[in-house]
Amino acid sequence: MFGISLAEFLVIAVVAMAVIPAKNWPEVFRALAKLVKVIRELIWKITDATEQIKDQVERELPIDEIVKKTTDDVMSAFATPAKSKKPKKRVKK
Repeated sequence: MFGISLAEFLVIAVVAMAVIPAKNWPEVFRALAKLVKVIRELIWKITDATEQIKDQVERELPIDEIVKKTTDDVMSAFATPAKSKKPKKRVKK
């Protein structure tokens, strides 16, 4: 995984267990689980986007349309809903 051998992973785990206090382990594991979930979703979206590109290339769609659709799909994974703020009304002088 990520070019890390089992021995290197075990060394990292042992050092992390020595450095991180035991009371914080549940929080660390929850954060790692969320990170793994996000990475998996991103990999699935990228895989799906590459499959769509292959299908679209076979149908010979314009390259601009392919790039826009793929970029929109991948970037939507990173988009978070922003809190709506009401714009202030400007008074003309």
